[in-house]
Amino acid sequence: MLTRRSFLSAAAATAAVVPSLPALAQTAGWYSGYMPDEPYDIPFVDPRLMPAHLRLTQVAYEGEERPGTIIVDTADKHLYLVRDGGTAWRYGIGVGREGFSWSGTARVGRKARWPGWTPPAEMRRRQPELPRHMEGGLDNPLGARALYLYEGGRDTLYRIHGTNEPWSIGQAVSSGCIRMLNQDALHLYERAEIGATVKVKQNAGGFYAMAPEPVAPAPSRRALFTSLF
Repeated sequence: MLTRRSFLSAAAATAAVVPSLPALAQTAGWYSGYMPDEPYDIPFVDPRLMPAHLRLTQVAYEGEERPGTIIVDTADKHLYLVRDGGTAWRYGIGVGREGFSWSGTARVGRKARWPGWTPPAEMRRRQPELPRHMEGGLDNPLGARALYLYEGGRDTLYRIHGTNEPWSIGQAVSSGCIRMLNQDALHLYERAEIGATVKVKQNAGGFYAMAPEPVAPAPSRRALFTSLF
């Protein structure tokens, strides 16, 4: 059952961010190229621009969750996708700011490519400048991919999604949703299944052990793209 330290309302958490709707020109320094996609190519953040602990990596998993389970550690700003063989993918994430943090168990009810965004009425009352609806695209705050979290067959209004604000990864700035680099959201989207269990914890530390990271020369741009998949 989903809980929140200060559970305002699920509607208030629909929006993944309090967005500034930035143009790509304002974030150009973060991007080193594009990943081919339809109907838009995905701006690609060079992982070397991110702190090491927020880069997509494989870790050794010591917990009891089944492969395919998604674990979100909001304290450490990490999301884990449990894999076979005692390993997990670890992603850096952005989480809810103070008053919007939450914990609980849900399931992936659906997945979307370049999702549209409809701010809830409560958020629009706080920010009347927000649109009633925004189609999917490069400036959409839900990014290139989204996983929709359901509980008991009903949409919780929480999302795991990409972001066009890469500097916010590792921060507590959202309205409750879990944000990822767009390329990481794509990586998770390709691997997470509809119906997968999602466990959001305020502090999940200690359930995994970091796998040794091999020392390698800085990758080329081509290698950066291919290493994600």
